[in-house]
Amino acid sequence: MFLTDRIEINPAVMLGKPVIRGTRIPVELIIRKLSEGATEVDLLDAYPRLKREDIRAVLAYAAESLAHETILLQPA
Repeated sequence: MFLTDRIEINPAVMLGKPVIRGTRIPVELIIRKLSEGATEVDLLDAYPRLKREDIRAVLAYAAESLAHETILLQPA
C-alpha cells in the first residue's frame, strides 16, 4: 500500500510500519531523530539512501496522520 510516492506500508517490511519507500527506514525513526535534535544534514549523512524529499514526506505523513486522529476525552 503506497500512502505517498515516498511512504509505504507493507506487511512484509518492518512488520507493516510506515517506511520510506524502497527502504527499511521507518517514518517513526526519522521523526524521533528530528525530535532529538538531528538536522536534515545529519539524517542524510547517516542514511545515504535518504533524500531531502523523503524527510519532507515523513513530516507530511505525520501531520496528515495527526490531522485525522480522534481524541477521546474523559469527562472531568
